[in-house]
Amino acid sequence: MIRQIVFDLGQVLIYFDKDRFIRRLNLPEEDGRLLMNEVFLSLEWAQLDRGSIDDRGAYETIRRRLPQRLHPAAWELISRWDQPLLPVPGMAELVRELKEAGYGLYLLSNASLRMPAYWPRVPGNEFFDGVLLSCQVRYVKPEQEIFRLLFERFGLKPEECFFVDDAPLNIEAAFCAGMAGAVFHGDAEDLRTNLRRAGIQI
Repeated sequence: MIRQIVFDLGQVLIYFDKDRFIRRLNLPEEDGRLLMNEVFLSLEWAQLDRGSIDDRGAYETIRRRLPQRLHPAAWELISRWDQPLLPVPGMAELVRELKEAGYGLYLLSNASLRMPAYWPRVPGNEFFDGVLLSCQVRYVKPEQEIFRLLFERFGLKPEECFFVDDAPLNIEAAFCAGMAGAVFHGDAEDLRTNLRRAGIQI
């Protein structure tokens, strides 16, 4: 029986839309492509999720690869992409319903050391019983170690958990760890249907 629901953060509870973040800057298309490659698609962005570096460390390395005119834009993308935060419609309500139905709620996210600064602004955060971030444990999804640490830290049984993530590879990794789950495609009502199919009473 499922007793705990584990959520990803980006593209599940809030939007993480790299193209939208770059469009906000109103830069020429060529500059936007350069920033996409050197910020969001960079080694440093992956290192942020693993907790190997912080925002300032990532910026100091990334800016060396960019023309000086793009340094402020790079810092904006690294340190302020969450302003404003963009909630996925219907997800805060679904989280609340699950909590009211008696399910334990947990967050498992690949996120940087700055995540605790914006987590309080994520709608529905107050209903979560525990949060595990990749940057805190130095493992990232879909590595099996991060799932093992999730179960150990919060005393969870994999067979009693259901995982919601937008990345199929992460759901496949959860299955390998003994936890059922569903790929989230951006629609809270579709997710509600998948939860009910799994026997979750909402």
